[in-house]
Amino acid sequence: MTGPRGTGPVLVLVGPPGAGKTTVGRLVAEWLGVGFRDTDDDVVALAGKSVPDIFVDDGEARFRELEEDAVDTALRVHGGVLALGGGAVQSERTRRRLSGQHVVFLSVDVTNAARRVGLNRDRPLLLGNIRQQLRALLDARIPLYQEVANITVDTSGREPAEVAAEVVTGLSSAALPGPAADRSEHSPEAG
Repeated sequence: MTGPRGTGPVLVLVGPPGAGKTTVGRLVAEWLGVGFRDTDDDVVALAGKSVPDIFVDDGEARFRELEEDAVDTALRVHGGVLALGGGAVQSERTRRRLSGQHVVFLSVDVTNAARRVGLNRDRPLLLGNIRQQLRALLDARIPLYQEVANITVDTSGREPAEVAAEVVTGLSSAALPGPAADRSEHSPEAG
């Protein structure tokens, strides 16, 4: 099963840290009967070290280069649900590559994002005052998420299954894989 142009993902999830891209993405992929891929995992595999180690050893610019390459590859070869790292949309090249894809922006307010992220040391851009860092990230990135997204789903104060159900039902018929009969067996309402 592939995305809208016959190749690439069925669906791409974008959003800030704490929006639930990985959790929701796994649920949506399961409901649709497709694979799930997270570009942050791809970056770690490419670099051979953790995201924080990339930031410390090589710097954010190197991380962003690896991220661009990981997104480019995943958009070409992955036929399931794809979650992008929170900052991937900062790349103009990535935003161009998302054109024509089915992109869902998982939005979240600062309070919910901070609660979900907590004191996660694996998020180097959120060290220090988490709420202040999240606010700055949201202010800078929300216009970019909105630019690339076809659909926005608010995850604030909601359970992942509820969000995933809205993502699945919010997609147009053309966005979902296979004929309508196949979709019903993978829909959240079908259990």
